[in-house]
Amino acid sequence: MAAIRRAGWSLPVCDHSLVVNADRISAEVSSAPAPRIWSARAAFETGLIAAGFVALFVLLPHNFSPDDKDRFSDISLLLDHGRLAAGPYSLVMPLASVPLLVLGDVIRSPAYWAVRFNVVVTAAGVLAAYRMVRARADPRLFRLVVLVLLFASFYLNRMRDYNAEVFTATLVTLGIICLVTSRHQVAGWTAIVIGVVNTPAAIVGLVLMAVMQAVRTRRLRHLAAIAAAVALIMLEAWIRRGSPLDTGYTDNHGFRTIMPYSGLPGFSYPFLLGLAGILFSFGRGLLFFTPGVFMLLNARVRRQLPWPAAVAMMVLFTTGLMLLYARWWAWYGGVAWGPRFFAFAAIPSSIVVAAGIWRAGESWKADALTLGVLGLSAWVGLAGAIADLKVDLAICQQAGYANEQLCWFTPDYSSLWQPVRQFPHLLPGEVVLVIFLCAVYAYLAAPLVASLARAVPRLPRPWATDWSL
Repeated sequence: MAAIRRAGWSLPVCDHSLVVNADRISAEVSSAPAPRIWSARAAFETGLIAAGFVALFVLLPHNFSPDDKDRFSDISLLLDHGRLAAGPYSLVMPLASVPLLVLGDVIRSPAYWAVRFNVVVTAAGVLAAYRMVRARADPRLFRLVVLVLLFASFYLNRMRDYNAEVFTATLVTLGIICLVTSRHQVAGWTAIVIGVVNTPAAIVGLVLMAVMQAVRTRRLRHLAAIAAAVALIMLEAWIRRGSPLDTGYTDNHGFRTIMPYSGLPGFSYPFLLGLAGILFSFGRGLLFFTPGVFMLLNARVRRQLPWPAAVAMMVLFTTGLMLLYARWWAWYGGVAWGPRFFAFAAIPSSIVVAAGIWRAGESWKADALTLGVLGLSAWVGLAGAIADLKVDLAICQQAGYANEQLCWFTPDYSSLWQPVRQFPHLLPGEVVLVIFLCAVYAYLAAPLVASLARAVPRLPRPWATDWSL
């Protein structure tokens, strides 16, 4: 137990509840039906998660994005003709999807399973994470994190296609759990390294995490993960493109538009402008797409945060992504729904939001903040589930992408806010999915709303205050 605490995996043993909610705890302990109530709630939440995965697999509109088509073509070329494509995208994730693609030769088609691969990966990741933390974390908190992540976060959108970000996020998260629980350190770094090789842009995040772990444990061996990731990235480049230094992005650039830094290749965007766009732009800003991360600016939230070492490493990894992509000419990720490069940020965001729900009743201000952030996160999840490929992004592509900046910087044409002014027509399956997402949101918001309702009579009344000097 002491080793676990030294590793930073704070055990949520509900001491805070004994202090703040003593009357509620006492009533539950003295009431005979209490165990059945808790058991029923656990069964209900587990059922929501299981039913949700089925809904995500069957009802979520799946499709290939432009980059996904290249990945699928690369792995198809290898499987069907035994040839390696020299494309810029890593083969790590496509290789991991081979069992499903082979299944596609028997059931449906390889493309059908490819676009659902990330749902399968997420389900496997949730199960693995639960087995790793079930003896160390409050089970209800874990369930709340999963519910928020799956059905009220940006992560929901990234399970729609054959992108590489979900596979990386899953491996890195599992690796972080291994590291902070001081179990299977080698396996943890191995998972993280594979995830980084899958998306080489994550190398900066790996550097930050490895340095943090080396400083925290006073062991330089953690830095070996950096060398391993760099060596494997270079090895893949050498095998596929003939040179360990050939990234496949030579002279990669966009179209020349009215934007002053458009049309330039590589890392040509001003760092501060790119960082501001990543954080605050209406169409790509993490402030809107992963708002839970910004709750960490509140000192009370940081003090009461569960699993602080794990969240700190996740934030460092996200910071590394921002530092690298801020200068990339396509920091916005092209014509896509939301900041697709930063899908990983949805995980720490969901942990923070779920922790606020878990602690409902301790502070009406914290409950109000959590409810607002949960509402925004739920809209991100819902819009990302049904609006992607339905919102009108054609203006971004017209006349050689002349007006693409409207989709990144203005709310009217952003992928997140465009459905507010013109909600898309839904197919019957999508209607069922929306009802399910709304039901999950109502369930997650209920304890916060109930807590705020109880707090209203105790709030100070400005009109009853003596304002005389």
